[in-house]
Amino acid sequence: MGLIKEFKEFIAKGNAMDLAVGVIIGAAFGKIVSSLVDDVITPALLTPALKAANLEKIQELKTDGGILYGNFLAAVLSFLIISFVIFLLIKVINTMKKKEEPAPSAPAGPTQEELLAEIRDLLKNKS
Repeated sequence: MGLIKEFKEFIAKGNAMDLAVGVIIGAAFGKIVSSLVDDVITPALLTPALKAANLEKIQELKTDGGILYGNFLAAVLSFLIISFVIFLLIKVINTMKKKEEPAPSAPAGPTQEELLAEIRDLLKNKS
């Protein structure tokens, strides 16, 4: 029974729940970004180049020896575009965070000199 109790406590902790939510949202967000890259951005950028090469898909690119390097190029382009889109999203999120009011700082306490002066005054009054 101890193992089940520990497991329930682990699952109920905020960190585990936050991680689970983050993974689920990340997977859904990944599908959105992949669709944006595969269905919108990549065709818009590559259509002129592919038409010039008489190809329909970048994956069809190959050397005279039959090496398909188009798949590799497609993966590299996809990575670069996804990285750039995520960079832009994080940049927008960071600018939104900067607009939030900073928390007021705690009032500064007395300085060391002020404390020493108080101790000196107390000692003078004592004698």
